[in-house]
Amino acid sequence: MFLTENFQNFLLGDVEWGFIPEIALRTLIMYLILLFSLRVLGKRGVKQLSVFELVVIISLGSAAGDPMFYQEVGILAALTVFVVVVVAYKLTSLIVNRSKKAEQILEGKATYLIENGMFSIENFKKETLAQDEFFSELRFQGVSHLGQVELAIIETSGSVSLFYYSDDLVKYGLPILPHLFCEKHIAIIEKAYYSCSFCGFTEELIVSNEINCKRCKKTKWVKSLATKRIT
Repeated sequence: MFLTENFQNFLLGDVEWGFIPEIALRTLIMYLILLFSLRVLGKRGVKQLSVFELVVIISLGSAAGDPMFYQEVGILAALTVFVVVVVAYKLTSLIVNRSKKAEQILEGKATYLIENGMFSIENFKKETLAQDEFFSELRFQGVSHLGQVELAIIETSGSVSLFYYSDDLVKYGLPILPHLFCEKHIAIIEKAYYSCSFCGFTEELIVSNEINCKRCKKTKWVKSLATKRIT
């Protein structure tokens, strides 16, 4: 008897068996409300959402969850939350569309991460994007070295937009393929083109025990590539 009561408590918690069909109905209702709310908010995918829009989605998800299985939380209370959140979103969107300053405060602004085949060091420091994650994004878009990229911009949605050099303008640049990027040199043992592993500055170096980068003063170099993109 004790085991049976424990098992029933494990399955149901504090609710009765009769509340289970109501949970199913509540879940269906909240599913339809959430679906309608997201339709009202727009068609952008999760990766395209700004931080502000992501907060709205999380708020709607939180409001939808409780009425599904908490007996004391009514559907009307959740519906009120939905209406307030959607109306607040629409009002905020109106303000953002009319005020550039408000847009930058709420959604931030696009930031240049690569300019002319080199890292924009100060801009990169402002972003939380890790170097490995950024390199992965570049490789996913067919980039093998920075000499192929004229501009890279991180958008307010977090996606990275790339603008490439045409094949005849591709220059020597920092390799981002893992096995090549890991081969860093302080001593230069042969004359060739090398790229600074920190900022991407590239030049032809002569044999030397140590050379400081003219741009960032770092001393670690990676042998450059000048291959064209394979598209």
